[in-house]
Amino acid sequence: MTAQQILSKFQEKYRGVARMLIACPDRPGIVAAVSKFLFDNGANIIQSDQYTQDPEGGMFFMRIEFYRDGLEEELNELRDDFSAVADEFEMDWRITSAGQPKKMVIFSSREEHCLRELLWHWQEGDLNAEIPMVISNHPDSRELVESMNIPFHHVPITAETKHEGEKKQRELMEGKVDFIVLARYMQILSPYFVEHFPNQVINIHHSFLPAFIGGKPYDQAYRRGVKIIGATAHYVTEELDAGPIIEQDVIRVSHRNNAEELKKEGRYIERTVLRRAVKWHLEDRIIVHKNKTIVFL
Repeated sequence: MTAQQILSKFQEKYRGVARMLIACPDRPGIVAAVSKFLFDNGANIIQSDQYTQDPEGGMFFMRIEFYRDGLEEELNELRDDFSAVADEFEMDWRITSAGQPKKMVIFSSREEHCLRELLWHWQEGDLNAEIPMVISNHPDSRELVESMNIPFHHVPITAETKHEGEKKQRELMEGKVDFIVLARYMQILSPYFVEHFPNQVINIHHSFLPAFIGGKPYDQAYRRGVKIIGATAHYVTEELDAGPIIEQDVIRVSHRNNAEELKKEGRYIERTVLRRAVKWHLEDRIIVHKNKTIVFL
């Protein structure tokens, strides 16, 4: 499936459909006010999910998917009109068009399992995204990426050239990115880079942290005889590998698995968990509150 076919598929599937995400202090009347606003504006609610931390003084979170005829032409007007409701309830909110693909830039290094997973699901039409480019600190994946007519940029990064390299990356992405996926990108992003993309960078790593720090974590895990291995997908913050967690999964292993087999199972978990996290981000299923996420599935 070509990029244009993927775009057309989602535009047709979600024509007239929008998503509303809300976070605000909990109090009576929120659901009623939102539902009345949508009804008064000719919208039909397709799906609605909500969660409250505590009905007395906690935070309230809500995701609504709705249909409205002529939505694409009047979405900005709808947002403007909703601001009065949002102000009354002190909402942090957004309304997005479900058919409008997000621009997803992928960062990769030498290992390709996560990159291949994302590209395959995108090519199959499972991910409603545009991929303006793939950026890598190694040239190894150029042939794979360009075979799908996606621009590939090799930007070498060393300790001495990190600032210049990240500046080049930002220049390449200017006006072409909504969020970034680190598909086993083996470089630590600087605070200078991260601060420009709050809750817009998704990372994947094995779940041995902080027990097995440094290189060859699967060899360390094998020597310790671990019985469970897993992976964590999270948003990137300035604090290394400590951002809001989006998704996690595990798989059981045993003494019969050698280090290479553990690594193979780990790659499977990593690519699966990352794909789920990316899909949920694309479908506006995630609300970040402080250093945790509310994920509506």
